[in-house]
Amino acid sequence: MSRTANVALAAMTVSFGLNFSMGVFFAPTASAYGIGASALSLAAAASTALTGLVQWRIGRLLDLVGARAVLAVGLILSSGSYLALSVVRQTWEFVVTYMVLGGLGFAASSSLTITTLISRSYGTRASPALARAAIGINLGQVLAPWAATALFEPVGVRGAYAILGALSLVVTAVLWFMLPPDRVRDAVAPRNAPRNASPGGEAAAGRGKVLVSFGLHAATMYVVVLMLPRHALETGWTVVGAGRLVAVVAIAAGLTSAVVARLLRTHRPETLLRVLYGVRALALLLAVSIPGQEVLVAVAVLFGAASFPVIPLTMAIMSRGLEPGRIGRTLAPAWVTHQLAAASGLGVAALIHSLTGGYRGYFLLGLAFSIAAAVLLTPDRKPVFTS
Repeated sequence: MSRTANVALAAMTVSFGLNFSMGVFFAPTASAYGIGASALSLAAAASTALTGLVQWRIGRLLDLVGARAVLAVGLILSSGSYLALSVVRQTWEFVVTYMVLGGLGFAASSSLTITTLISRSYGTRASPALARAAIGINLGQVLAPWAATALFEPVGVRGAYAILGALSLVVTAVLWFMLPPDRVRDAVAPRNAPRNASPGGEAAAGRGKVLVSFGLHAATMYVVVLMLPRHALETGWTVVGAGRLVAVVAIAAGLTSAVVARLLRTHRPETLLRVLYGVRALALLLAVSIPGQEVLVAVAVLFGAASFPVIPLTMAIMSRGLEPGRIGRTLAPAWVTHQLAAASGLGVAALIHSLTGGYRGYFLLGLAFSIAAAVLLTPDRKPVFTS
């Protein structure tokens, strides 16, 4: 991999590690800060919604000032949110900090920015690089939750927030000097790109279906990853064990992403996506139909393996044929859809939990979403006429 791909992987490790580790912090934060579960769910939903709403602006900034600057600011905001969360005292301070700093930081340092960065560097050969860089998502999920659960006992919840935030700032500074300047104004179409490629390119015909499937994916993924530790606690797991269940999700996803990067050399992204949605449906079927603690390990493995690789595969479809200088604003609608669907899912999951006392009802809804997403990506069959 080039320096750009290496930096993208490291940046995703920090960005997604901080974002998804909040699920590990929820239970101990509620106890240490005296914050109710409903307030934590509200903060998660509001932060995710804000991330989606600002994607339009992030896309324009990516095309105006470049991915390097946007990425750095996003990582600084995300790291700063953890530092701020280590000192807040009141519930509203926690909610606002998590929502504003965390939401804006993740918006600027997540997949839209990384996709723009890699697409400008690799052109039509971006798909495998996107899949490889996405391994950083899973590394973040392994390293950050593991570090958090290891820090809870010796330094407490506030100390864990502070240490992770400070370490992330140091990594951000290193990445800033490693990443070459992003010359947005010099961006031109790759030499081997079609001359008549228009925004949306090959993906234009099925763009609506791809967007809907991406939204259904987000409405399920965020709920399961952020709330799986809490669900595990409710079934009898310890705080440390529940937190490290997220690491199981991440390890499975990382291994799948590495395999997907190779499979993209011989298989279309649409084909791989349909397989992944089928595996995800199986994971949620197990979560709904089999009670007990042990099944959650299988759920975590299957769901992780079939969920996070969906992101680079979808971006590979959506970025086909795009003009390098307009990638940010053209891909922004996909991330608006993704994040708003995720926020809606978190809100509905919180409602179902308040009514039923658990998340199985939403897991059943996620099962339906996964099946629908696979159907949307199934190619239309052309009618065969016989004489």
